[in-house]
Amino acid sequence: MRKTLWGFGVAGLLALSTATQPQQPQAPAASYPSWAFPLKVERPLPAAGPEPKTLAGSSRRYTQDQVDDLLNPPDWFADQRPDPPAIVLKGHGDALACGACHLMSGLGHPESADLTGLTVAYMVQQMNDFRAGSRIDVPRMNKIAKATSEQESQQAAEWFAKLAPRPFTRVIEADTVPKTFLGDGRMRFVEPGGGTEPIGNRIISLPEDQARARLRDPNSGFIAYVPVGSIAKGKELAESGGGRTLACATCHGPNLKGAADVPRLSGVHPIYIARQLYRFRDGTRNGTAAALMKPAADRLTDEDIVNLSAYLGSLAP
Repeated sequence: MRKTLWGFGVAGLLALSTATQPQQPQAPAASYPSWAFPLKVERPLPAAGPEPKTLAGSSRRYTQDQVDDLLNPPDWFADQRPDPPAIVLKGHGDALACGACHLMSGLGHPESADLTGLTVAYMVQQMNDFRAGSRIDVPRMNKIAKATSEQESQQAAEWFAKLAPRPFTRVIEADTVPKTFLGDGRMRFVEPGGGTEPIGNRIISLPEDQARARLRDPNSGFIAYVPVGSIAKGKELAESGGGRTLACATCHGPNLKGAADVPRLSGVHPIYIARQLYRFRDGTRNGTAAALMKPAADRLTDEDIVNLSAYLGSLAP
């Protein structure tokens, strides 16, 4: 492990754990928090009707069925990005089109990853880890990776690496949040009947514009509601380690925008960050470099995970 690559020496990592060798995977947690792991659609959205839909600024038209086709996602603004490889626009079998979940901007919905600002090598390695089963994603990425060729993975990674990060999530502290349900696309929507509820120790991510998000508009972002005080607590923990983890900048760079093939944390969807921390903590995320994150996550509490995710998501990407 070279200091020039990671920005730290072995001693810094040893301070967290007496066991530096890769550990055997632990059994998955009995239950993950549903706010962080949107796995089961609670009820479908009302039928959208067969008429073609439009978005301001785009000359293209798609029906809702076309928008929801994960093998052929909509490409509303082809002039806003470089020409993509075939796998980004058109899937096959279990290899869903990358642009369906990660959007044609690479920014993704909260239930997926933001791929902007990542290196080609990092993205290719994650696909290899998904393919091998050392990194687990329920319910999709393992099946997708196994059905995607190495050449397709390489081409997609090279294309997404060209896309620039930009603000896509507003992080807002709140004591109460709108009542929500998990709808189509495993996305959270506001209950039509209204009402609010205490946020508790949760992060609630909602589209800025539900209609545009449902159409997979690559320019329509999200609001992440987080507990009051969580951003400041997360900042302190990220910067100092709080005696139970490493300062995030140790590996992820002084501005948390990534270092070499260590990924960017700044401005990433908060619930995506939370999912990774839960999986590192319980040992269900393995693969390349996971041994470095395991001791960093081992002693994080659920509140720590929320606070860190809130702070990191609040940063400029």
